[in-house]
Amino acid sequence: MMNGADPVKRQYEAYPYPARDPAKETDELVIGSPSHPLEIDHFIFGGQRDWTQPTRILVAGGGTGDALVMMAQIFADWGANVDLHYLDMSEASRKIAEARMAARGLSATWHTGDLLTAPDIGPFDYIDCCGVLHHLPDPEAGAAALARALAPGGGLGAMVYAPYGRAGVYEMQDALRVLVGDDEPEKQVEHTKRLITSLPQTNGLVRNPYIHDHVEAGDAGIYDLLLHSRDRAYDVDGVYGLMEAAGLELVSFAMPGRYNPRAVIADQELRDRAGTLPPQQAAALAERISGNLKTHVFYAVPKGSAEGRVAEVHGSAVPNFVGPRGHALAKSIWDKGGFTFSMDGLTVQRNLPKAVAGMVTAIDGKRSLNEIRAKLGWETKPFLQGFNNLYQPLNNFNLVRFSARRGL
Repeated sequence: MMNGADPVKRQYEAYPYPARDPAKETDELVIGSPSHPLEIDHFIFGGQRDWTQPTRILVAGGGTGDALVMMAQIFADWGANVDLHYLDMSEASRKIAEARMAARGLSATWHTGDLLTAPDIGPFDYIDCCGVLHHLPDPEAGAAALARALAPGGGLGAMVYAPYGRAGVYEMQDALRVLVGDDEPEKQVEHTKRLITSLPQTNGLVRNPYIHDHVEAGDAGIYDLLLHSRDRAYDVDGVYGLMEAAGLELVSFAMPGRYNPRAVIADQELRDRAGTLPPQQAAALAERISGNLKTHVFYAVPKGSAEGRVAEVHGSAVPNFVGPRGHALAKSIWDKGGFTFSMDGLTVQRNLPKAVAGMVTAIDGKRSLNEIRAKLGWETKPFLQGFNNLYQPLNNFNLVRFSARRGL
């Protein structure tokens, strides 16, 4: 169990992260991954969850409340029957999360404590654990505790740091331990801000364009990125190993397209070779070649229960957009013959036939594929073929998810 002397607890009492102002809470809802309710349904419940049935959800390591507030607001808007629980060891972070929930008139059950206590307050149908496992003294024990806290049929959504997109971070952490490691947190931040404004151009942090968001997030972001006392990263093989040790198995990464080596290999012969690799080896290869993954966002379930978890294309499936509005995507497909996806310096172009633009405009989160087909007047076979052409690239980059929201 962690106690008041734990350096990570000390950090988050001094610098709750991410920095959020409850007074501005109602200005905008922070949306992210994992744990958007559409994603939970898509990756854990086959896109067919009956949200009128009681559902217990835990946010393990809830911090200042991003995942909690997002889920609470969306589930409230849906009218879903969800019992939300928050667990974190930082009292300062919890106070901010509580104030944010109160500003929206939302509620949760609050627990202050160690992530290892999750089984004591379970079981849960779904557990969110975003940016936590990589800060634990024993990540394997933490993941195993979450596995024990799952109800039958439940699942986990998690994020851990990835090494290649964080190039330069760990060298700077080591350097700062030498320079300012004995100072109080406020002094560490003060010295660090002065240092990073005058780093040589040869420094790995300066040469990495993908991690500026933490530095721009103020003192809390600087501390979390460069002064964290316990911080490790997992490559793809490490993620698989972490889940295996906990008695869990990976269902999917949230953006499977970023883990497809064929998306980042231009040479056709080598693309064909990559296409024969098993999923873990292919994902590991894609990570090494792309070099820009800062985090791994993924969904996992108890071993032996992965089959049928991820939603599939069928007549009763209900597609929902996550991110772009349908008309903008449809216009891009019609005008440009596809769409372009850009993230962390990687740009991927996906060509699509103009015929699928009408399918895009018919997606409203309410109609099933059968209803969309009937509305557009398509025959079943060509419609499903056309929708598959659309679905695969959108699914790859977290742009569309299946959730029937049955009962609502």
